[in-house]
Amino acid sequence: MKTFVLDTNVLLYDPYALYRFQENTIVVPITVIEEIDKFKKDMNETGRNARQVSRLLDDFRSSGCLSKGISLPSGGILRVEIFEERAISALPPELRIDKGDNRILAVAMDIKHKEDKCPVILVSKDTNLRIKADALGLTAEDYESDKVEIEDLYSGMTEVAVEAVTVDTFHGQGWIAPMANMLANQYVTMTDAANAAHSASGRYDATQEKILPLRKGGKDGIWSIFPRNREQSYALDMLLDDSIKLVTLVGKAGTGKTLLAIAAGLHKVAEENVYNRLLVSRPVFPMGKDIGFLPGDIEEKLAPWMQPIFDNVELLLSGHEAEKRHSKGYKELVAMGIMEIEPLTYIRGRSIPNQFMIVDEAQNLTPHEIKTIITRAGEGTKIVLTGDPYQIDNPYVDSSSNGLTYLVERLKNLKITGHITMTKGERSELAELAANLL
Repeated sequence: MKTFVLDTNVLLYDPYALYRFQENTIVVPITVIEEIDKFKKDMNETGRNARQVSRLLDDFRSSGCLSKGISLPSGGILRVEIFEERAISALPPELRIDKGDNRILAVAMDIKHKEDKCPVILVSKDTNLRIKADALGLTAEDYESDKVEIEDLYSGMTEVAVEAVTVDTFHGQGWIAPMANMLANQYVTMTDAANAAHSASGRYDATQEKILPLRKGGKDGIWSIFPRNREQSYALDMLLDDSIKLVTLVGKAGTGKTLLAIAAGLHKVAEENVYNRLLVSRPVFPMGKDIGFLPGDIEEKLAPWMQPIFDNVELLLSGHEAEKRHSKGYKELVAMGIMEIEPLTYIRGRSIPNQFMIVDEAQNLTPHEIKTIITRAGEGTKIVLTGDPYQIDNPYVDSSSNGLTYLVERLKNLKITGHITMTKGERSELAELAANLL
């Protein structure tokens, strides 16, 4: 048996963390209840999680007294620990007791002294709090229920050395039997072992149980966009396949994730009429210091956050319209009902049928937020999530615990999902050097 002391950020990240410690004791310091109370009126995911934690704890009261401990469905014990003044003596004078983090630390240290035979572990997503706990000789851990090590993230593709006849057969008949242990919608590059220039690329179709050639964008490309490398060819193939309902694109800045997704979405909506509308959204997180409240109506408030989307659309329009008709700005596409741009704040409770939906900067979402988005998809909707796990602005997630990487690993072998990890930057030579060297 172990005793886990939970920090506030753990419950704000995952309210159901209370159920995830099996047959052990969970301690929630009273300071955590106080801090959660400060967030409960927020109209964002953190506020919703705060309210959910409060509801769960209130429901537990019907089973007994929280201060004495109640039994959990998992077999463990949950109790709320009151901070006592004598716990101050467990902390050095440098740690001011008026700070919430230090009061939580004091509770954990006090429990450790009282329950010497039972291991006490402080669970927090706050790096500094874990460091302070370690300095005091207290075991501290990150909350890792949904962690996926970024180095081990599924790439969505593989390379195989084959005989020359295998490459020729694939080109000749247009398909080939799968290699061993291939996942649904995994891409493969088959290279002649004797001649590296003699190769072929395809995607494993789990329904037909065949490796099939990639889709071609045509001589005009997709809204005048042509894939510049193998990874982009793979991504475009998935984006244009209507049978793949969920696409995840992970990669550093400049790899073309968002541009390809928007190009494919406009093509499917405006050219092929497969979907009713292109819906583009992204979480609202500032890079660097927040500039505070913005004036104007909802469209004006969103403009700074959605400008990267507008830039990509304008780039596509500048090339596409130059060949076909007079130039249209993104506002005209919105007015025509072809495209809609909306913050994720308003997605809860919606049902989104028959739309091509793009969620940009998805690395800033928690696994719970990702689930909320995916469950909004109605009949005929395709969802594309793009993001860079190394550029995260959400303080409650990191490269291993964010919702995007969690989603990739959980859904990587389904017939209606596909994924590509993109590594080669194509924005510009300068952007590629900055992404790699800075």
